[in-house]
Amino acid sequence: MTDPRELFRLGGIPSELAELLQVEYVWQVLERLDRFGPSIGHELRGNVHPTAIVNGAAYVAEDAEIGPYALIDGPAWIGPGAFVGHAAFVRGPVVLMAGARVGHASEVKRSVLLPGARAPHFNYVGDSVLGHAVNLGAGVKIANFKTFGDAIRMDGQETGLRKLGAAVGDDVSIGCNAVLSPGTIVGPRSVIYNGALVRGTIPPATVVKARLEHEQVPLDGD
Repeated sequence: MTDPRELFRLGGIPSELAELLQVEYVWQVLERLDRFGPSIGHELRGNVHPTAIVNGAAYVAEDAEIGPYALIDGPAWIGPGAFVGHAAFVRGPVVLMAGARVGHASEVKRSVLLPGARAPHFNYVGDSVLGHAVNLGAGVKIANFKTFGDAIRMDGQETGLRKLGAAVGDDVSIGCNAVLSPGTIVGPRSVIYNGALVRGTIPPATVVKARLEHEQVPLDGD
């Protein structure tokens, strides 16, 4: 499940951004992103809070918003209705398509967020692609580097990349404090429970449950 057409709806995306997804393997989106980054012009059309910091080239669409104390380290393309919240860190090259949200204290590095994708609270998204309307619960982390730094495989295929996060399909919901290991694929419409540690390939429309057993012991003397 490495073909972007299996993971994302490609219709309705502006042509200059749709080209990012017109690749054979989903991890090649990052190569397209690297080439797209230098073409981004510096235009701050949207609402940029006076305390926000914008370094390098950043395109901020007219009805996009950059919140207080956010840091945009370009190149970054921030589309219509997109939102970068308080103390968020966008580390380019990054593309936030229409309505995408990077919220309080979240960091997004070298990634593409499709329309309506949300990393709203204390998230880390590195070297990844998030599909339409993906929602990351508070504290969700997408890891992009293996412990020993060796090359990452995705769906059993060699990518040749030492840094690669996840490809998360359209309409996926991921619960609080879940962690996606490097090279993870999550199929469209899947749900991952809070606290799960996920790796490999999750098929479409699948629920991933993390069950913890709890033991209740009375305090001495009670």
